[in-house]
Amino acid sequence: MLPLTPMTKGRKRWQILCLGAHSDDIEIGCGGTILELLRVRQNVDVYWVVFTSGAQREREARRSADLFLKGAAKKTVTVLDYRNGFFPFIGTQIKEYFEKLKAETSPDIIFTHTRDDLHQDHRIINQLTWNTWRNHMILEYEIPKYDGDMGTPNFYVPFDRKTCERKIKYLMTCFGTQRDKHWFTHDTFAGLMRIRGLEVVSPGEFAEGFYARKMAAHF
Repeated sequence: MLPLTPMTKGRKRWQILCLGAHSDDIEIGCGGTILELLRVRQNVDVYWVVFTSGAQREREARRSADLFLKGAAKKTVTVLDYRNGFFPFIGTQIKEYFEKLKAETSPDIIFTHTRDDLHQDHRIINQLTWNTWRNHMILEYEIPKYDGDMGTPNFYVPFDRKTCERKIKYLMTCFGTQRDKHWFTHDTFAGLMRIRGLEVVSPGEFAEGFYARKMAAHF
């Protein structure tokens, strides 16, 4: 396997954009990757955008972002309140926000939902990500759910048990509104990261998997 180092467009610091339809999506999909990235690099600016929340879930989202982004050189956390479950019907409003965001940042890496996610809100965020940024490194993360829409990733970020457990600890600590969900458990999150670690032969046994739809090699 070949390692990959993203280009920084002449900047000294990496700029990362994390997009999540709901208040725990980013953390579930790429929380371990963010923790690992900020552990090994001190020059990373992070834009963190959550598109739907509600009062209590907004507090959870902001608390979680503070924990996951402790190591960021600079963090910009935005929590919006678009109507949960209705993204396909309010796409114009969300598209307008994407255009505003496009004017503010040109990220080196974008984390977003996967194209084949069966949740309607997740798919809209994915589609608008690709509509908005045409020459960027986009990594699509996965969210386990009852729909059974898990696929076969082609891009992995390996890490160890310490990072795995730290991610899960933050999830379980911050998102009290989700702890009664049958799928929101330590075993769900650890099991998926262990499987992805197995697939990529992670030295630390754990990993997160992503879908890289387009990658260009410049020699």
